[in-house]
Amino acid sequence: MSLFKSGNPALSEKNFQTVFVGGSSETMTLRGTLNKFGFMLIMLMGSAFYSWKEFSRGQDVQSLIWIGLIGGLITAFVIIFKKEWAGYLAPLYALMEGLFLGAISAMYNDAFAAKAPNIVMNAVGLTFGTAIAMYLLYSFKIIRATEKFKSVVFTATAGIAIFYLITMVLRMFNVDVAFLHEGSLMGIGFSLVVVVIAALNLIMDFDMIEQGTAAGAPKYMEWYGAFGLMVTIVWLYLEILRLLSKLSSRK
Repeated sequence: MSLFKSGNPALSEKNFQTVFVGGSSETMTLRGTLNKFGFMLIMLMGSAFYSWKEFSRGQDVQSLIWIGLIGGLITAFVIIFKKEWAGYLAPLYALMEGLFLGAISAMYNDAFAAKAPNIVMNAVGLTFGTAIAMYLLYSFKIIRATEKFKSVVFTATAGIAIFYLITMVLRMFNVDVAFLHEGSLMGIGFSLVVVVIAALNLIMDFDMIEQGTAAGAPKYMEWYGAFGLMVTIVWLYLEILRLLSKLSSRK
């Protein structure tokens, strides 16, 4: 039976098991992981504020979007394959994602200023609210990360990732999947499903971190666990923002 199955590639079974050999005087803890996640969140908010401010000043933020997006992806892949570097690269990942999210959020805020002036704040609030709710549901064992639960969420997450990849390829050939961006009932329904799947991935992430602490993973895995949580949180925020934009477009 697999104890480390997760829809989040950053918190996969292989990534945790490969660091349990050898032992360490300091081991991973849940509190340490959450503290490091909090630090990363502050870094993300700082760089997000910078790119938001640049947009508000009328600057072209396309370069910040691409720097954040590509830089974040490269940093994430390096962390996944070099877990022991997580303490140095996880904060950099947070900064990169902040540049990306700040610019994207500012663009959404500007585009929906008339119909939904608080769209970004609402998305932030819903993201944090969902994360806290998932943590409480997990902590009080209302939702348990059983093997069946993990299998269903993992399969759904993989399906969404493949679908997004297909739509990106289709876009290269000028074929657009309209409901991904429009506020149709089908589009809203799809976004709701993706938001739910992203939220359920948090349950799996919390379980991964708990299993890692129980197995005595080395201290640097706290950074790795915090990085994995941030990957899911960023995804959840973007999907909630997209959902709110679709709902607002119907007004």
